[in-house]
Amino acid sequence: MDIRIAAYGVIIRNGEILLSHWHEHGRSAWTLPGGGIEGAEHPLEAAKREIREETGYDAEIDRLLGIDTMIVPAAKRHHGSAPLYAMRIVYRAHVVGGRLQHEVGGSSDEARWVPLDEVDSLTRVSLLEIALRMNADEPADGAPSRA
Repeated sequence: MDIRIAAYGVIIRNGEILLSHWHEHGRSAWTLPGGGIEGAEHPLEAAKREIREETGYDAEIDRLLGIDTMIVPAAKRHHGSAPLYAMRIVYRAHVVGGRLQHEVGGSSDEARWVPLDEVDSLTRVSLLEIALRMNADEPADGAPSRA
C-alpha cells in the first residue's frame, strides 16, 4: 500500500473561502490549498508552503481542525498499482501577506476567493466538505467530527 500524507489550510475571510482549482489526469475540481508533505517537513510548514505555491499568499496557521483518512483502491488510481492510504491534515489559517496568483507548473491552475454560499454549486473534492464541517464543529480534542 502506498501512503500519502498531506496538509491543507481552511482560510475564510469576509464570508469567502480561499480555494485552489486542482487538475490532473483529465480530472479537475475545487479544493483547499494544500498538498503533500515533502521528506521530513513538518505538516504546519507543508501547509504554509502549499498555500503559498498554490495561491501566492503567505499564511499563518491558527489551529489544527482535524485529520481525515481514506483508502483509494488501486483500480481507481491513475498511477501506481497499489492502494493508496491518504492522510489529510487540515488546519485553519489566515493570510498575512503576498498577493493572489495562480500556480504555474503544478497540479492547480487557479486560486480564487469563493463566497461560502456558492461552494455547494462548485465541482469539488470531498475534502472540501469534510474540512468545512471540521471548521464548523471545531473539535477541541482532535477527535473526528460526527456527521
